[in-house]
Amino acid sequence: MHSKNEEGRASVATRRTWLGRLGAAAALAPLAACSTLGPSPAPAPAAAVPVLPRPAPRPPRIGLALGGGAARGFAHIGVIQVLEEQGIRPDLVVGTSAGSLVAALYASGRTGTELAALAAEMNEGSITDWMFPGRALLRGEALARYVREKTGGRNIEQMKLPLGVVATDLDSGEPILFRRGDPGAAVRASSAVPALFQPVTIGGREYVDGGLVSPVPVRFAREMGADVVIAVDISAEPAGNPTTDAMKMLLQTFAIMSRSINHYELREADVVARPKLAGISSADFAQRRLSVLAGREAMLTVLQQLKERIAAKTR
Repeated sequence: MHSKNEEGRASVATRRTWLGRLGAAAALAPLAACSTLGPSPAPAPAAAVPVLPRPAPRPPRIGLALGGGAARGFAHIGVIQVLEEQGIRPDLVVGTSAGSLVAALYASGRTGTELAALAAEMNEGSITDWMFPGRALLRGEALARYVREKTGGRNIEQMKLPLGVVATDLDSGEPILFRRGDPGAAVRASSAVPALFQPVTIGGREYVDGGLVSPVPVRFAREMGADVVIAVDISAEPAGNPTTDAMKMLLQTFAIMSRSINHYELREADVVARPKLAGISSADFAQRRLSVLAGREAMLTVLQQLKERIAAKTR
């Protein structure tokens, strides 16, 4: 028979054996699990941050400001032709006096080629309606009818290109910018040289030539939202020789007034095209072809400057 001490030692040894087996099983359990489940998947890559494309540069809004000068206004057509040939399309156009006529026709969708054709076929008598007696020599309604016809009967706000027409309030002496309504009446008002054309009544107020206060409407092009303004100055230099002709004296007076005002207004333009129109008077409709060519040459002269201004203001 075994003694009690021997039985105790055997019991302790048995417990140690079982504890050892349990410890080994616990240690091997994770390995067994790995063997059963297979290798752990690789961690998912971090989501790529999308690279947004840079927005395309926004070109500046280009405004074309066409000045007054009666028959010398045909030069504006040459300027427009060069811009079209260079792929430079104004976003808005504003005109004074003769410039308002070209501006209205251009805003209606006419191309430079079409404008030149209109100029070539224009009969001075078609825009002349004499009145005797009266406050002036010409009524101006014939000019208004011409504008309505050639712009397709559209109102100013319906033009294909935003249009502004500048006239002078006869009572206050302040400039007014027409942006809505009848383009014929607006152009007639803008071109109503005092004593030559009858003042035009619109909305109960009388208006006369816009060249009295804004010969080249640069500030109004800015007001309409232009970032780059192309100004076309067709004003005549005051004649050095005195004249006894009443019409020439009137135009001489306008030339003197315009020269002073232009000095300030043209400083606000980015580019100023000055057609060389020496020898072509404001009443000389026969020289329209030479005026168009002079406009082309003037625009070509400042073309590189214009491109640089457009590039500088593109953002």
